[in-house]
Amino acid sequence: MQLDPREELLVEVFRRLPPDTAAELSALAERLAKLTPPGKVDWSDSWSDEDLQDFRAASLRRLEAEESEESY
Repeated sequence: MQLDPREELLVEVFRRLPPDTAAELSALAERLAKLTPPGKVDWSDSWSDEDLQDFRAASLRRLEAEESEESY
């Protein structure tokens, strides 16, 4: 199977994860795949810089909220 550059990067990053984390990520990917119709992943770079900034900010807020909940 031939992988495109994005898929190769994804596989490389996945291989660097600790085994437990890789298993958890695999399970999550399988659950997400079941929620979406079958098809090819669109790897287009259609996100604007603003989209990426919004995503990063929301991710950081979510992580901070999770860490705050774990502290109690």
